[in-house]
Order: sequence, then C-alpha cells, then structure tokens
Amino acid sequence: MRFPSELVPATLLRRYKRFLADVELADGGVTTVHVANPGGMIGLQAPGRRVWLSRSPNAKRKLPYSWELVEVDFGGGPELVGVNTTHPNTLVAEALAAGIVPELAGYEIIRREVGYGEGAFGGASRIDFLLEGAGRPPCYLEVKNVHLMRRRDVAEFPDSVTARGARHLDELAAMATAGARAVMLYVVQIGSAEMFSLARDIDPAYGRAFDRARAAGVEAMAWRCRLTPQGIGLAQPIPVAG
Repeated sequence: MRFPSELVPATLLRRYKRFLADVELADGGVTTVHVANPGGMIGLQAPGRRVWLSRSPNAKRKLPYSWELVEVDFGGGPELVGVNTTHPNTLVAEALAAGIVPELAGYEIIRREVGYGEGAFGGASRIDFLLEGAGRPPCYLEVKNVHLMRRRDVAEFPDSVTARGARHLDELAAMATAGARAVMLYVVQIGSAEMFSLARDIDPAYGRAFDRARAAGVEAMAWRCRLTPQGIGLAQPIPVAG
C-alpha cells in the first residue's frame, strides 16, 4: 500500500479525545489532525515525537491531515510505527490478491464485510474477509491492527479493553465449531517485531476469549509490516505466543 501523496513531517504536541491530535508543522504552524485509532496508543503519543501526516485531497474535509506514522525507539534504534487502524484491511486485501500469505492462498472468491454470526441476523457483526473456494470450507478471516510494544521485539494486542474484539473471537469460534475455517490475523505495524503476544494484563477478558477461540479451532496468525514514508506492506510472519 503506497500513500497517495508524500507524507508531511511534524512534531506531536498532544493527542486528545482519542481521534484528535495537535501537531507543529515544519514551518512552525500548529494544526489539529485526525487520529484514526480508537486505542490507548501506549508509548506512541508522548509530546515531542516525530510524526508523519497524510493530507486529504478533499478540500471540504474539516481536518485535512491524518496521523499515519510515528517514530519510536523500542531499544534497537528509531523506527516507524503505523498508527492508522484503517490500513490493515487494505494491506490484507492486497496480500490476498497477490497470494503473499501461503496459508490463505488458493481461494477463488474473496468478499469483504460480510454479515455473519449475529450480524447475519441484523446485528452489528461483519467479518473482514470471507474466502471461498470449490471443495473447501469457507474461511472467515478477521483482521486486527497491532502497534503496542512494551518489551523489545514483542508486539502485543490489545492496547486497551476491547469488548468488541472479544465478541469477534467468540463469533469466530462459533464458525469453527460449525465446520468453517476461522482465522484471526494480527497485522503488526512495527517492523522490528519478532513475536506476537496477548496483552492479557490490559484486557483479561480478551485473553480468555482468545483461549476459547483457539480451543474451538480458530487459527491465529501474525504478520509484521515493512514501513516507510512512502508506503506500508506485509513483510514476514512472526510467531504467536498467545
């Protein structure tokens, strides 16, 4: 996934109300930007951090800039971390089309945002991807964004309590129990991550839902990204510690 235009460097002043941040641009001007991230962003939102912004081509948009990347040193030197939680689904769609993830290759039909579980009967649940192929059970694929690292090399999820995330795991477990294939794919927007683990201390309920899902046959995968100011892409799989 390439950014449609060159990112704008800035300095973070503060993040507030979850979806807003004030930044100082290179010319000294201060502006408010959109933060497409509902999570805690632990370790990423300290004032003074160098950040990169995209600018919307929509002249009518109230906040023209969106926060895309932040520079962080987790102990191995400065690196870029992706904070925009809307990108992982795009990254996975590109990877599926290119056959980059071997475990998910070979499906003839790829559909997005398909109602399932409670969602199939008027509820709010929609699976990120439904993969279908002749002679194979349908594959329900849910995608989560990961940008938390509290120990060097170990990426974690979630970074805040997520009842919605736990519900998704239980619904995947129901699909697996019914005979479908169910996969949870964690997209790690930290290039230095060598392992993925759950932040059970942050959300114990999510950890329990993860354990139930794995026991029911839900597969868990994690892929780290390659990040530059020009774009982001899935790079390599990393082990899932649970």
